[in-house]
Amino acid sequence: MGEASVSPGGWARRLSGLGDLVYGMASDDAHAEVFSVMERASWTRVAAGAFATEVTAAAKGLVAAGVGEGDRVLVVASNHQEWVRIAFAVWSVRGVLVPLPAAASVDRVVHAVRETRPAAAVVQGERLWRAVAGMQRELPDLGRVWRLDDGLAEITRLGEYMDASSVRFRRDATRPEDAAVVLYPMSTVSRRMRGVVLSHGALLASAADVVDRMWPRLSELAPGTASCLLDLPLSQIQGLAALVACVVGRVRVGVAEPGRLLRLVEGFKPTVLVCSSGLLERVFEGERGSAQSTGTFNSAVDVAVEFDQAPRKGAWRRLSRSMYDRQFAKVRELLGGRVHLAVCWGGGLPERLDAFFSGVGVPVMQVFGTAEAAGVFTANAVGDRVAGSVGRVLEGREVWVSREGEAHVRGGGVFSGYWGDGEASQGAFREGWLATGFALDVDGGGVVRLRRRLRPQASVVEVPGRFVPAAVESVPVAAGPAPVADGSGVSTGELAVVAPVEVEETVEAVEEPVELSDMELVAGFESRLRAHPLISQVLVIMEGRPFASALITLVRDQLEYWRLVNGRPLSMAPEEIAGDRDLLREVQGLVYEANRGVPRHLAVRSFHVLAEEFTVQSGLVMPSGELRREAVLRAFSEEIDGLYRVRRDAPHDDESRSSF
Repeated sequence: MGEASVSPGGWARRLSGLGDLVYGMASDDAHAEVFSVMERASWTRVAAGAFATEVTAAAKGLVAAGVGEGDRVLVVASNHQEWVRIAFAVWSVRGVLVPLPAAASVDRVVHAVRETRPAAAVVQGERLWRAVAGMQRELPDLGRVWRLDDGLAEITRLGEYMDASSVRFRRDATRPEDAAVVLYPMSTVSRRMRGVVLSHGALLASAADVVDRMWPRLSELAPGTASCLLDLPLSQIQGLAALVACVVGRVRVGVAEPGRLLRLVEGFKPTVLVCSSGLLERVFEGERGSAQSTGTFNSAVDVAVEFDQAPRKGAWRRLSRSMYDRQFAKVRELLGGRVHLAVCWGGGLPERLDAFFSGVGVPVMQVFGTAEAAGVFTANAVGDRVAGSVGRVLEGREVWVSREGEAHVRGGGVFSGYWGDGEASQGAFREGWLATGFALDVDGGGVVRLRRRLRPQASVVEVPGRFVPAAVESVPVAAGPAPVADGSGVSTGELAVVAPVEVEETVEAVEEPVELSDMELVAGFESRLRAHPLISQVLVIMEGRPFASALITLVRDQLEYWRLVNGRPLSMAPEEIAGDRDLLREVQGLVYEANRGVPRHLAVRSFHVLAEEFTVQSGLVMPSGELRREAVLRAFSEEIDGLYRVRRDAPHDDESRSSF
């Protein structure tokens, strides 16, 4: 692979496929430790040679089961070492991986199976395994359906009689342009599932580019000491791209279920942290909440931020920083105590927090990309980091920001299209530029900052006339994300959460349309809320009340996706998820926006979120789908009364209710 001072990115770019990563590592140093596996509450390290042997055994089993070149293999599972093993086995036999999370609903799994028509499937959990196995009569292409709960022993037994050359011939035939993954991004922006097709070359190139930017810091670690505990979902682009980047960079990987990283870091002690911005924010909030003195903690934060942002770290600044080193050491210990580099995949970390963590000795590099761009097209670099930004555009990519603020990208690892959906594939591009669906800012120095999500990525809105970017440069973006009120004081109840809305500060005066009745305006409000994928049902309450309020239910499988994407633990009950502070803020923002379409006297000022949907079986919904209004009002009379007690008695009426 070359000298330690040379980034392994160049080596990765010369590979034909992802399967070559496994065998390349084994041939370079069979004893190098590449993975850590949790066994009996302790971590066991796996060498490159042993892992290559395991992958070959699983790959032979796939060949014996009839998986041909280009065939899809469905893997429905949470983060697990067996997921990694089967993924590299699929790539080694020139198959196409179709990953879905174990939290996916039956409907979503069935949709993916019907769309991709896999030749085999590996499924975690009895319920989903039965659903996929039950489709074998409908889809004759679907051969074997294995349960991941039983391990991969059944798969490997099938290929015990075969020679390893059957795998090598397939791997040698792999080309960079071959499809490697059909990825179904989880989204709370759109209910429409589209399979993003990514090639071997796109994933390798993106991983190599990220490693190149991080290599000056990684190369400071002694050989064999770089390690990463990865809890980003492997079935999503952030986790998948991070896994490939770690393997390319020779960073030993331990795989953990999403939301468990902070529970496992003490035993694992990673030197490389790959995480979402949410994890770092939770660490910061937790440390601030446990601080004995708020004033002392705030002073420590100021010192860390100033130290990071100072162009020169003189003796005085180092002395000032050392005064709070005990406080900073606690933050480092929460992350395992050995983190040498933190990669915040997906961006979104505010500038002050970015500077804080870097100032306490955990340098943060934010990177950003979409599934359609193979996970990354812009990243910070060691020695060229700008706090609060997602760095500069990667080599080989171009980014153009439209006058509406939407970023478009071309070059590098941009995808080849959506699986079986030519119209959507074409609609994702405008004159050869991939419309990302995100608002980004690019300053005069080429530094990129993430603003917000604008729309589902594949839903490009056609505009009259020809799309012609005059140059590959940023058009200044004036509008930012809509301000959301601070959620302080919002807390969860046993079943639901009450969140009052201050209309006076957030609802613009709207002249009442004379052509629409109050009932029609309220129906429009409810319809606008239901258009969001998280929202299932909405009931606005006005009769005999001093102001309008609402009961809101959430879509169950979208609730699970929100939990997984935001790194909440699997043990978190739906009621707890519905009461999560971040989710409440998202719903609150939707209510604010919907209020803009109604006059002030109809604006919803309080709402109550329920994790469970109203159903026909409960007697709350008619067979037509219409809510039985009076039945709902009777069933939830106590919760509705609580909405108005919060306004009269806030904030002391009940600790599960609060007022802004």
